[in-house]
Amino acid sequence: MSETRPWLLALDTATNTIVVAAGTPDGRVLGHETLEGRYRHSQELLPAVARLVERLDLRLGDLAGIVAGTGPGAFTGLRVGLATAKTLAHELAVPVAGITTSDALLADEPAGAVLWLPSGPRDRVAITIGEAPAIVREGETSPWEGAERGEGNATDVAVDLDGRADPTALERGRGALARLPEALLRLGAARLAAGDADDPERLVPRYASPPRGALVDQGDRGVAWSRDPR
Repeated sequence: MSETRPWLLALDTATNTIVVAAGTPDGRVLGHETLEGRYRHSQELLPAVARLVERLDLRLGDLAGIVAGTGPGAFTGLRVGLATAKTLAHELAVPVAGITTSDALLADEPAGAVLWLPSGPRDRVAITIGEAPAIVREGETSPWEGAERGEGNATDVAVDLDGRADPTALERGRGALARLPEALLRLGAARLAAGDADDPERLVPRYASPPRGALVDQGDRGVAWSRDPR
């Protein structure tokens, strides 16, 4: 009988890049696979999980927990990723921890860094740790953008905004995406080790573009994230 190797599975479908990663219970990366989603999350996610499990010679019976990126991101990708994570957690009877994708993308950036994500074809969402996300309409700037933040060394990190963001910010975004598997596993493993798992029924996505029926505060452009567990 082969030796038991407990492991964690991390999934993120908040961006155009599908992230599937396997790690140890203390958050070390065993291996990962990233691929372009581009509206194909439902076709690509489970095959990517299967390939990674086979390549690393892992057993689903040894799975100790699941880490799921909760966004913000696009409606379809997030729904697919979270539905997959919750279904696997239910069927395999393992805990699941939701990690805000923006926190993972900014985990290794300097304090005050701002993450930029698309919000539809023209607008963007600006996110910095410790502040409410803000929708920035085309032609507007965020309260934290560049020198307006008064920080001098503030950093912009742009993801999925080719042609709509500064090249330096786009390069930092590519670096943040490359580190996303490790960041998700590190943050998720810490929560699971502390017994801080989520109730799958209440684990919901955070959208970069509010879905139909969601409210946006017109006063400060804050995003009213979904909190509907249904």
